[in-house]
Amino acid sequence: MIHIIITSYNEPLSTERAINKLLAQKIEQKYKIIILDPFEEVKRFIEEKFKDKKQVEFELDEGLGKSFALNTLFRKIYSNNSNDIIILTDGDVYVDPSVVNEIVNGFNNKKVGVICGHPISLNSRSTKYGFWAALQFEVLNKLRKNLNTEGFMETSGYLFAIRNGTLKGFPVDSSEDSIIPYLFYQKGYLIKYLEDAIVYVKNPTNWSDWINQRKRNIKGHSTINKNIKGLKDIRRTKTMFNEIKYGLLFSLTYPKNIKEIFWLFQFYLARFYVWTLAFYEIKFKKKKYQDGWRESEIKSTRTLD
Repeated sequence: MIHIIITSYNEPLSTERAINKLLAQKIEQKYKIIILDPFEEVKRFIEEKFKDKKQVEFELDEGLGKSFALNTLFRKIYSNNSNDIIILTDGDVYVDPSVVNEIVNGFNNKKVGVICGHPISLNSRSTKYGFWAALQFEVLNKLRKNLNTEGFMETSGYLFAIRNGTLKGFPVDSSEDSIIPYLFYQKGYLIKYLEDAIVYVKNPTNWSDWINQRKRNIKGHSTINKNIKGLKDIRRTKTMFNEIKYGLLFSLTYPKNIKEIFWLFQFYLARFYVWTLAFYEIKFKKKKYQDGWRESEIKSTRTLD
């Protein structure tokens, strides 16, 4: 059985597209798409569009946060069969036509417990924030391909999958895409990156949204050490050190013209600023990651809503 979980936040049109992209795939195994959203109006919209509840089911969560909602659902769909798969994605993104089969085939290796998908930016590279998004995703792609042979990496929250029968829940003070891979690795599983399991993502298009998203991401990955014990040999994936190690030399070759060279150096300054800001808020203002759907609304990442 494959459970495909789409977490959304009042994005009915985008969520409808995400569902349709999954329904269009040729999936041989039995599967169900489950939508998690805290808005009654989204529930009514989705249930009107997709009437077969055996195929598309809506779960109205309590509005207490994405991790809280996922924990509740994980307990509900828990199975002792480790061949069962849970795929997690978002309502404001959509996947490539072959994603589900790519993921299913990736789990043919019984040692693999988690699979990470490959985000690709929908933003135009001809804009500064589009260039930043394309560069950042390409650096992460390069990083994950390097880590793919080592058996461990933090995943992308836009698209990842896990074996069922292993977890009934996870700590809610860390982002799910950072804490879940650690918990699986702790149980002896490997984490695999599938470059061909593509998910399309719209990134921020202004400074305020970019800062809020990047800051939230850093905070979500900053509480790992508190929740994971005895894994001192594990190297964090999303760190400033790894950005420099895997991204600096590559990024210098990335620009195609003078304008992009200028944007690149702005990107260096912006990344340094957001890392500094996030660490300052965590250490001195005690503003750590919180399990909320949004710490602040990031409107420019919405596509259809």
